[in-house]
Amino acid sequence: MTRRAWLAFALASIIWGVPYLFIEIAVRHGVTPPALAWGRVTLGALVLLGLAWRAGTLRTLHGRWRWLLAYAVAEICIPFPMLGFGEQRVPSSLAAIMVASVPLIGALLAMRFDHSERPTPVRALGLLVGFCGVIALVGLDVAGHRGELLGVGAIMLTATGYAIGPMLVKHRLAGLDPRASQGACLAIAALILLPVAAVDHPSHAPSLGALGAVVVLGLLCTAGGFVVYAILIGEAGSSRATVITYVNPVVAVFLGVTLLGEHPGAGAVAGLLLILAGGWLATDGRLPPGVSRGLASLGVPGTARPRPDTTREIAADRSPSAV
Repeated sequence: MTRRAWLAFALASIIWGVPYLFIEIAVRHGVTPPALAWGRVTLGALVLLGLAWRAGTLRTLHGRWRWLLAYAVAEICIPFPMLGFGEQRVPSSLAAIMVASVPLIGALLAMRFDHSERPTPVRALGLLVGFCGVIALVGLDVAGHRGELLGVGAIMLTATGYAIGPMLVKHRLAGLDPRASQGACLAIAALILLPVAAVDHPSHAPSLGALGAVVVLGLLCTAGGFVVYAILIGEAGSSRATVITYVNPVVAVFLGVTLLGEHPGAGAVAGLLLILAGGWLATDGRLPPGVSRGLASLGVPGTARPRPDTTREIAADRSPSAV
């Protein structure tokens, strides 16, 4: 991974660790999941399409509209309402940890659709360890609670959509300006979600805090997050990009505990630790080149310079393949 990829990775991990807090605030204080999804994608679309129009990059979308529609459905229309529905039934920290199953689902899909993204033995071990964390979380903290199990099911649908989206970006939407492509997808999603949001509208006026949460979700977590994520996919490949779902639970758990008073159980703690270990292994268990060289110069064992085939690995991540 290049330095630019690691920077995008860090930003995406933080930006997409924050939404769980604001989703929880919004659905707790009067915003329905469809209305929340429509509000955030509409704000994101207005911002990104405005930037793309100013940059003159909207014309680059010609001939890609069916794939933009597919991405909008897989990455936005299904996951966003399902995540809000899930967080009506489970804490925000648990929801964030559940979404950490995205890389595993992506690896399973890669076995059929993307030969260049098939996991190496080390990365496969990381995915397995991470999934064991999800099992520990569900088995210890959720089992026996029907309402929470329903919420977990909705969040797993979210995770599946999040796994499909990056593959579409890599193979069918690569090379497009992120502002134009992501803005168009958000606009398409807003049109699709509008009838659902109109039917399932809030029964009473949401609080100012809930409305503020929708604005933050639209501007920062949707408009900003989608652009950063598209850059990350282009730099590091789709399977490495989805590993942010191993990191952003840390942000979500911290915010849930400190600001919402959530108390993760033993399963959540065990699951989070396994997921973090899995995330490190899923990126081949290596540190960024600059950090690795710095630690090696201090004599820290196990931090030798990156392997000489790093360039070939990155090139393989970008090689085209049919979805």
